Amino acid sequence: MEPLILYWRPGTAAMAPHAALAEIGVEYRLVEIDRDAAQSDAAYRALNPLGVVPTLVAGDLVVTESAAILLYLAERFPEARLAPDERADFYRWLVFMTNTMQTCLLRFFYPERYGGGEVERVAADEAGRLFDVVEESLVARDWLVGEHRTAADLFLFMMTRWGRRLESPAWDRPRLRGHFQRTLALPGVGRMMSEQGLDLPDWVGMA
Repeated sequence: MEPLILYWRPGTAAMAPHAALAEIGVEYRLVEIDRDAAQSDAAYRALNPLGVVPTLVAGDLVVTESAAILLYLAERFPEARLAPDERADFYRWLVFMTNTMQTCLLRFFYPERYGGGEVERVAADEAGRLFDVVEESLVARDWLVGEHRTAADLFLFMMTRWGRRLESPAWDRPRLRGHFQRTLALPGVGRMMSEQGLDLPDWVGMA
């Protein structure tokens, strides 16, 4: 089988698919593409017309959008258990994080794209409320859905790291912090963090 190819940049929405590939244990190749090249390279735009990351190439198949890549990998490699047997909640959380939480954080990071003004402040307030929702969902459970880690946990790990830039960082919430540490301990997530050269917060490993 040809190795899967993931186009990526460090710390972007490529984190979750990258971690999923590493968790699966399948052979993959990373192609780092900077923002300017992704926008201007005609060959890359043929793969991903928006010129963003991530993009997964699996033979003749091209999959874009982080959540879509996770769903594809969950279906293609069922033995990796990236999705639970009962999937309604799995789909709900994944869609919540990609449609609502990720979009909110993008408004916080890039308010100028959405008209500037009060956009950043409003997005920060909304993001706080969204992370509170997830915090409450983790009462008496280790993982977001079911009894084992799924692709939804990999996506939440990515969102929690993005949320470090909020005035009240996402991982200051005790259950989200615990979830971040448990997910970081997964072999594939550790490999992704190393391959992307991402720093760990100072508190990692503390009781």
